[in-house]
Amino acid sequence: MSLRLLRVFFAALLMVVVVPRALAQATPVVERDSPCSTFKVTFDKDAISKPYSGRVYVVLSIDSGEPRRRMGDWMHPGQVFALDVKDIVPGASVEIDQAGLAFPKSWVDAMGPNYRVQAVAKVDPDCPRPGDGAGDLYSDVVVASFAKEGGPLELTLKHANVPPAFKETGRVKLFEMQSPSLSAFYGRPFTLRAGVVLPKDYNPEHHYPAAYFITGFGGSHRSAFGLVGMLDHSPAADKCLMIVPDPTCGLGHSVFADSANNGPWGKALTEELIPAVEKKYHGPGEGTARDATAKRYVFGISSGGWSSLWLQVAYPDVFDGVWSHCPDPVDFHDFQRIDLYAKGANMCKDEKGERRPLARQGGKVTIWYDDFVRQETVLGPGGQIHSFEAVFSPREDGRPRPLFDRATGDVDPVTSKAWEPYDINLKLTREWPALKQKLAGKLHIYAGGIDTFYLEGAVKRLKASLEKLGSDAEIRIVDGMPHAIYPGGIDDMFQTIARDTSTPKPQDAGKP
Repeated sequence: MSLRLLRVFFAALLMVVVVPRALAQATPVVERDSPCSTFKVTFDKDAISKPYSGRVYVVLSIDSGEPRRRMGDWMHPGQVFALDVKDIVPGASVEIDQAGLAFPKSWVDAMGPNYRVQAVAKVDPDCPRPGDGAGDLYSDVVVASFAKEGGPLELTLKHANVPPAFKETGRVKLFEMQSPSLSAFYGRPFTLRAGVVLPKDYNPEHHYPAAYFITGFGGSHRSAFGLVGMLDHSPAADKCLMIVPDPTCGLGHSVFADSANNGPWGKALTEELIPAVEKKYHGPGEGTARDATAKRYVFGISSGGWSSLWLQVAYPDVFDGVWSHCPDPVDFHDFQRIDLYAKGANMCKDEKGERRPLARQGGKVTIWYDDFVRQETVLGPGGQIHSFEAVFSPREDGRPRPLFDRATGDVDPVTSKAWEPYDINLKLTREWPALKQKLAGKLHIYAGGIDTFYLEGAVKRLKASLEKLGSDAEIRIVDGMPHAIYPGGIDDMFQTIARDTSTPKPQDAGKP
């Protein structure tokens, strides 16, 4: 792989494994001379037309820019205070004080000078990140000191967030369609989206193979823009359509798996979006309309690595090959070093009672599991751990059954047992007689030897299982690689596409 192409991939990686924040809008900044000791948040009458129920946030940051952009930052989070409210009428106010939720510091420990402060209220049911969804409310930014003495800082929720437009280019197109299955599940119209990157010399009268890229946690169909350079600098890559479906749902990353909480995302992708987008842009097609010279592939990174592998295994006849990079846990006996099936399993403490690490860099722990859980507890549903529960857990009382007790970290064995259908290693082992021939030559899985999020252990277990089953799967643990896209795997994917693809031919008469 060329150095240029490698750089393109790492640029794309930054977009799909770090929770992205939309471009900042022009928000007024006001300075307050006297310190504040509490926060009074008012719902502007022009901002809402009916009573509001949900979670209200006050975010403090010492960095430039809007504090709301730091709410979900894993490595450098802003200080967040939160409070659940019910039926707040337009024009009314709520006070946020030390009785509310707080992260990363407590109410008293967070006190300090010269904060940039902003209030946020989540409105969009389909965006998991507060402040980023369409119509989410936010206030002006106020520069103030936070101290024990002082009056309330008044923050008015008067702005409604407008997500940035998807600006099409000659190569990158936006595809949208209403999903019948997801609309039925949610009881309202639901739109599926995908970014489509066309080959440089795209000919609308030819059929093309299609490579579906599933982004990591926080990524979306907008990640298609980061892949354009790949088609420019790899002759093999320029022989196919690159399609980036949006995996985002209100509870996090759908991973395109049918689930009790998120709905039929696998069905929506394979039976609705894929046929429609390939019909419009002349991809492989379906059934008798499928061109013999064009095949369909899937690849992804992180949560998208899990998604892509799941799609290949769950829908073996739909895809002709998968290249899964650093997938989320593919064996729940090693869920970031936690055996979810073990008696007495605990998410936040190991067998010795020591704190569990969740992320590392250069041998140094950068995130601890208990801190990560506290952050998600304050932010509410939509974070990475909640996202796992939304996909894997049964639904109880209108919400995902928790995997573990948030206060103690103790894993609920009933819930972990219910997760078994989504344990990819277990699924492959149980269904191998039926899957062996269908998956022959299709499985390519890569893990970093020092994965940032401790994901390599599960891949090692999967490798051992598939070797025992006699699979021809390529599973590689790359020495020294952190949580990243493996360049050698990308090379192999496009070489496979080039090898399997003959010269595109004009569309046959009568084909859709």
